Amino acid sequence: MIKKLHIDIETYSSVDIKTSGSYKYMESLDFEILMVAFAFDEGPIQIIDLALGEKLPRKFIKNLTDPKVEKHAHNANFERNAFRTYGYDVPIKQWKCTAIKAAYCGLPLSLKMVSKALELEDRGKSSTGESLIRFFCSPIKATKANDHRVRNFPKHDMEKWEEFKQYCVQDVEAERTIDNILMNYRLPLFEKRNYMLDQKINDTGLLTDLDFARKAYVMNDKFSTQLMIEFKELTGLENPNSPAQLKKWLSDLMQKEVTTLAKDGLDALIEESELDIVRKAIGYRKKLSKSSVKKYVSMMNCACEDERVRGLFQFYGANRTGRWSGRLVQLQNLPRNYLKDLDEARRLVASGDYDLAMMLYNNIANILSELIRTAFVPKPNHTFVVADFSAIEARVISWLAGEKWRIEVFESHGKIYEASASMMFNVPIEKITKGSDLRQKGKTAELALGYQGSIGAMKAMDRDNKLTDPEMRIIVKKWRKANPNIVKLWWNLNECAIAAVKKRTKIVSKYKNLEFEYDGTALTIKLPSGKKLFYWEPKIQKNKYNNEALVYRGVDQKTAQWVYVDTYGGKLAENIVQAISRDLLAHSMLELDKEGFNIVMHVHDEAIAEQPIEGSKQSLEKMCKIMSKDVPWAEGLPLGADGYVTPYYKKD
Repeated sequence: MIKKLHIDIETYSSVDIKTSGSYKYMESLDFEILMVAFAFDEGPIQIIDLALGEKLPRKFIKNLTDPKVEKHAHNANFERNAFRTYGYDVPIKQWKCTAIKAAYCGLPLSLKMVSKALELEDRGKSSTGESLIRFFCSPIKATKANDHRVRNFPKHDMEKWEEFKQYCVQDVEAERTIDNILMNYRLPLFEKRNYMLDQKINDTGLLTDLDFARKAYVMNDKFSTQLMIEFKELTGLENPNSPAQLKKWLSDLMQKEVTTLAKDGLDALIEESELDIVRKAIGYRKKLSKSSVKKYVSMMNCACEDERVRGLFQFYGANRTGRWSGRLVQLQNLPRNYLKDLDEARRLVASGDYDLAMMLYNNIANILSELIRTAFVPKPNHTFVVADFSAIEARVISWLAGEKWRIEVFESHGKIYEASASMMFNVPIEKITKGSDLRQKGKTAELALGYQGSIGAMKAMDRDNKLTDPEMRIIVKKWRKANPNIVKLWWNLNECAIAAVKKRTKIVSKYKNLEFEYDGTALTIKLPSGKKLFYWEPKIQKNKYNNEALVYRGVDQKTAQWVYVDTYGGKLAENIVQAISRDLLAHSMLELDKEGFNIVMHVHDEAIAEQPIEGSKQSLEKMCKIMSKDVPWAEGLPLGADGYVTPYYKKD
C-alpha cells in the first residue's frame, strides 16, 4: 500500500505572489497548475504536463484524496491550496511539509537553503530554475518583439519548457531526500496540532478595512508630495531623498563626513549641529522615511475578494525557538499606538479630510503609522477579543531557574520592575513609583540582563541615555547578585551542551530536567513541552576568552548564509525561554480553538479572536482564564493574562 505521495507543482498567475501572497495569487481567474511532478514512496518520479493537455492519472487523484496516504511537499500550504482551487480539498492533517520539518530541525525553511545545508546543491532551487519560473510563471511586458503577448507558453520555447519540467522533477527528488534524511527526527504531536491550527488561521485570514487603507494611502501620498517639494526648496537638491545626495549636502554644511542616515545617526547630528537648516532637513528626512505606512499598500495588495488578508503567518519562522514570523503585512513589527484620541484620529482619516488632518496633527505620517493596526477589523456583528500573557519571558526564566523571590512576585502583585529595583537597591517596593528613576533602572535591567547581557545590552535598552557606564556596571553586578539562580542556569546550560557534544550521550540538566543529546549530527535540547531545539553539526572550540564554547551550523542573521554560529549559556537560556514562551502561547491557542474561539491573529505573546459582539465581555473573561490556567507540562509556572475588547485592532 502507498504510504507517501511526494508532490511538487509549477503554476501561473498574473498576480505577483511576492507582493500579494499565494492566496490572492490563486484567486486570480487565470491561475493554473502548469505541471505536476510526483512519486509514490520511493518509486520513480513522474511528470504530468497539464499545460500541454496531459491529464492527472486516476492513480494520482485516488491517492491525493485517500486519507490514509500522506501528501508530502515543501511548503505544503501552496500545493494544498492549489489543489483545493482545482476542486481537491485535501484536509490539512493529511499534508506533511518538509519545510516545517526542516525548520523544526534547526535548518532553513527554503528548499534552496536547506538543500545547501544538507549538501544537496545539485538539487532544489537553482538560479536556472528561478529564471525558468520568471519565464513561464509570471506575466511579461507586451512588446513588438514578442508579438504583444502578455505571457510565455511552452510553445514559445520548448527547450526551456523541457528544462522546466526536469527542474520540477528535481524538486520532488530534493523534497523526498530531505524527508529521508530527517526521518529519524519526528515532529511531536504537539507541533503537528500547532501546524494544523496555524494553517486554519492562515486560511481564515484577517478582515481589512480597505476603504480606510486607501484613504490613509492617499493622505500619505499627498503629505509626502508636499514634503518633497519643501525638502527640495530647503536643500536645493534634485532628489534630497537620495542618501548619496543628502549625505554630501549635510557633510558640506557640517564640515565633516556624514556616513549614515540611520535614525541614531540622524539624532546625533541634530544634537551636534547648531544650524537650523540641518535640523529642518533631518526632520524632512525622518518624515519621508516613515516606512511603516507602506503596510497600507501591502494590505491593499494582499486582500482577497472578501477583503480578508490571508497567509500572514509563517509557522516555525524562527527555526530555533519555533516562534512564528510575519509574512506580507508583517504583523510582528506593527507600530504601537500612543494617541489618546485614537477613535477621533481614525474617523478623521476615514473621512479623507486632508486639510483638517494637517491642521490638527501636522505630522500626518506619524498619525497614519499609529493607525495601521486599526485597519484590521472584525466581520459584521463581531468584535476583536484580545488577550496577552503578562511578562511571559520573565516568568518563564524565573520558573526555569527556580528563582524563588521572582516566582513569589508573579504569584502576587506581578510588579517585576519594581521588585527587581527593590532587590538591587534594598529599597522598600512601595517607595518605587511608576515614574521613578529606580523603577526605570529595574525595567532596563530586566529587559537587558536575563540572558547574560552586560553593559552592551544595557546600552541597547537605555535608549534615552539616562544611565552612565559606571551606573550600568553597578546595575549589572546588583542584578546578578539578586538573581543567583538565573546566573547558575546560564553556566549549567553551557556545561550540559558542551558535555553532551563531547561525550555523545544524553545529559539531563537539573533545571526542569532539560535533556541535552548529541547523535553525531545534531545537538538537541528536549523542552518540557516535548519538542526539541536543534543545533546542527555542533563542535567545541575556544572562544575569544580562551574558554571552551559551543558552535553550530545556522543562518547568520546579517548575511543570511549557512555558517558556523557561536553560542554561550545566556544565549541557550534565551533560546529555551523564548521557545517555552512560544509553546505556552501555542498551547493556549489550541485550548482556545477547542473552546470555539475563532483565532484570526496572534502577535508575539498575544492572541486575537473574532467573536460575536453579544457576550464579548464574557468571551474576554473566558479567554484570559484559559490563558492563565496551569499547563500540565509547566507545573508551578505562574501565568497571567489580561486583555480587552475592541471594534478594531489596537494596542491597549
